[in-house]
Amino acid sequence: MADPQQLRCRECGAVYAAGPIYVCEKCFGPLEAIYDYEALARQPLRRVIESGPPSIWRYEPLLPVNRVPEIDLSPGFTPLMRAARLGRALGLSSLYIKNDTMNPTWSFKDRVVAVAMAAALRFEYEVAACASTGNLANAVAAHAARAGLRACVFIPKGLEQGKILATAAYRPTLVEVEGTYDDVNRLCAEIAEEYRWAFVNVNLRPYYSEGGKTLGFEVAEQLGWRAPDHIVVPIASGSLLVKIHKGLSELVKVGLLDGVSTRVHGAQAAGCAPVAAAFAEHSEEIRPVKPNTIARSLAIGTPADGRYVLRVTRETGGVIAAATDEEIVAGIHLLAETEGIFTETAGGVTIAVLRALAERGTFGRDEVVVAYVTGQGLKTLEAVASTVAAPVAIRPTLRDFERHVLDLVAAPRDQVHA
Repeated sequence: MADPQQLRCRECGAVYAAGPIYVCEKCFGPLEAIYDYEALARQPLRRVIESGPPSIWRYEPLLPVNRVPEIDLSPGFTPLMRAARLGRALGLSSLYIKNDTMNPTWSFKDRVVAVAMAAALRFEYEVAACASTGNLANAVAAHAARAGLRACVFIPKGLEQGKILATAAYRPTLVEVEGTYDDVNRLCAEIAEEYRWAFVNVNLRPYYSEGGKTLGFEVAEQLGWRAPDHIVVPIASGSLLVKIHKGLSELVKVGLLDGVSTRVHGAQAAGCAPVAAAFAEHSEEIRPVKPNTIARSLAIGTPADGRYVLRVTRETGGVIAAATDEEIVAGIHLLAETEGIFTETAGGVTIAVLRALAERGTFGRDEVVVAYVTGQGLKTLEAVASTVAAPVAIRPTLRDFERHVLDLVAAPRDQVHA
């Protein structure tokens, strides 16, 4: 079963009893759950996983808390789609899209929140909370409602209306804070010190962040228990990229993969690219920035896991690159036009960087490449509103149809619309 009883500091290795703590008292490093990989390797894990539910909880032995069936919204096990048309446009024969828009609240945040909510019940919290750029607010509000907990979610001013309304529908206490996400996050850290609330991405972060590993587990399982040659992952705090790589590495430790040689690539928006800048400068220092990008879900100027992202990408031979707002919008359209997937701006960042890396020759033509699309496009309609054509207006007659529509439909469809 899951439910590790200890946490370990990622920096100094100090060990703590499991609990709602997230910072090492000795060096202030982040804490994470400890697993007994040798014991796990002796279990029939593959049989357990493949007979499990079609959600993140099929990997329960590799998660830090146990599933609570009564509150489970069944996130995860989303499609890994062969992207043949997009692949042809980019010169890649084995391109896949991990389509995480198909979660309960239409983003990957359902994975991490599901784990955090199980931890909140384990530690007997009554209020769930978060600092969010939008998707996390949706997920916390929904999962708290399912669990019967009160919810209070904090967002920076200026988020997309789709994300605000999608959160408000669950009737949490929704708080808009003057300032950036980094200002919101600092405020939430202060509140978590004063009040016994379950801030999923603060005091429950060691549990919450482990949900990101399931995106590594699933891709390996869906590829027939093999690791891809390349992955492209969007970077906000950086936790998702680090945890996906950790998930692949854990599958080796428990004997489910023979090895991992996956090159891990990160994608940022140019208007908030502190990690990409450090990578380009061959620096270990990540200088904070003030975000200025349409990709608000990635607009974190001081990414908590930025140093670990640099470490993973460099160790695996990966690349971290950034995309302009124009390239982000083009990426959204490119994915929609070739594969029928409408992604939010974070997915546009991923596809834009995927495209740029393909043009640079980063990928071998026959190498297996997986791009992670983490959120649904209906949440960020503002990003594409000025770039789509208005409907063709006609009268309800065959003549008007033939005059104004027929030639448009008969015209060859471009392979790529930039």
